[in-house]
Amino acid sequence: MVELYTSPPAGATVVCTDELGPMIPRTFPPAPSWSPDGHRIKNEIDYSRRPEKTWVYGALRVRDGQELTMTATSRNSAFYQQFLQLVEDANPVGDIYVITDNLSSHNSVSTRTWLEDHPRIRHVFIPVSACWLNLQEGWWRIFRKTALAGRSFGDRDHITHATEVATAQLNARARPWIWGRPAPPTRHLRRRYVYVL
Repeated sequence: MVELYTSPPAGATVVCTDELGPMIPRTFPPAPSWSPDGHRIKNEIDYSRRPEKTWVYGALRVRDGQELTMTATSRNSAFYQQFLQLVEDANPVGDIYVITDNLSSHNSVSTRTWLEDHPRIRHVFIPVSACWLNLQEGWWRIFRKTALAGRSFGDRDHITHATEVATAQLNARARPWIWGRPAPPTRHLRRRYVYVL
């Protein structure tokens, strides 16, 4: 998997996918910060079980940082296959390596049957309890701050609109995602002092 991040096969596209949710129309707490008088900003807990659940499917293209998102009313094989079709349409050339977790909808019989008709898409499953290997998880963190933090949603359509706007904004300033920590920058001395004894 790390080899796919660092040196993918020639002409291939590496895409990290995951689902975020379920989200319901409600007021989301603000991003962690401090008030002007030095206290933590708090928000009333707004939790209830409602039928308007919304799932956000996301695919991060590692080479350029572009994201593809789709909202759905459920997390099942049919919506996952619909999302994979969007990923395939967005990457018309070469093989597509999809890095994802071992969710049942990703490995169901219907999904495997669908993948037989789409040989360009190849699944690479991350090990259990190793979600940090999926770069999409890092993108979700940025997405939550951009689309959800401090916002109030009245219905499912508001969540879909916020997802589309946030994805467009984040894609406008996207950069390649690089596996591993970059080397620290070299420090250049502005002045050299010479001590005479």
